[in-house]
Amino acid sequence: MTEDSQRNFRSVYYEKVGFRGVEEKKSLEILLKDDCLDIEKLCTFSQRFPLPSMYRALVWKVLLGILPPHHESHAQVMMYRKEQYSDVLHALEVIRFISDATPQVEVYLYMHRLESGKLPRNPSFALEPEDEVFLAIAKAMEEMVEDSIDCYWLTRCFVNQLNNKYRDFLPQLPKAFEQYLNLEDSRLLRHLKTSSAVSKLPYDLWFKRCFAGCLPESSLQRVWDKVISGSCKILVFVAVEILLTFKIKVMALNGAEKITKFLENGHSILLHHKKQFSPGSFTLLCGW
Repeated sequence: MTEDSQRNFRSVYYEKVGFRGVEEKKSLEILLKDDCLDIEKLCTFSQRFPLPSMYRALVWKVLLGILPPHHESHAQVMMYRKEQYSDVLHALEVIRFISDATPQVEVYLYMHRLESGKLPRNPSFALEPEDEVFLAIAKAMEEMVEDSIDCYWLTRCFVNQLNNKYRDFLPQLPKAFEQYLNLEDSRLLRHLKTSSAVSKLPYDLWFKRCFAGCLPESSLQRVWDKVISGSCKILVFVAVEILLTFKIKVMALNGAEKITKFLENGHSILLHHKKQFSPGSFTLLCGW
């Protein structure tokens, strides 16, 4: 038996007995052992498979540029990141912009604004739409990452990726969503158009916030694996799958306001996800 056929046999066996990710995990561990991590290969892996939870933070930090590809530099660079975090945090404390009562995600936002040169004079400033996006992503990231320093850097760099790398692509996603939904279920799309709901769907929640506050943590991590590794188009497929999953409910609703309100209700989607979503009907979010 050749090496490839042995590997294929093992993969089939592992999947049958419930260890689907064993071979994938081994492949990732081999990639992570390189002295200089291959960014392209890490992106390709993240596109094809969900990242194992024990390696997700490391891979995200490398792909987002928080850590360099060279292993030997990781400790030193992370030390610099911690020092920068402490310095910015201290500066906000000195000018009394934050206190012990300030929610942690708001602290991250103020740190980000200070480093971006956009910190207002008054802590009670009105939030901009981009601030709401940052807070939503930070809150979701806080559920995934225990360390506050990692959480800040991952949130900041992920938001920067969305604002820079995907800046020209995100506005195109609603149109792509409409095209893919038409291919999957033209009747559902017609209902949305008849209800004048197409232009009022929660695109900001789906595409700008990348489903933060909308999906369970395990599903959201898998979606963000794809986005961070280079594919924002996955957001379109997830949005289409959500519509298809709730097709019966959406078809029963008349009027854009009712449809939008239902889809914006992240807690409702989360509740239904646990009860209705399955690997068979919702493979995009439940395991690929």
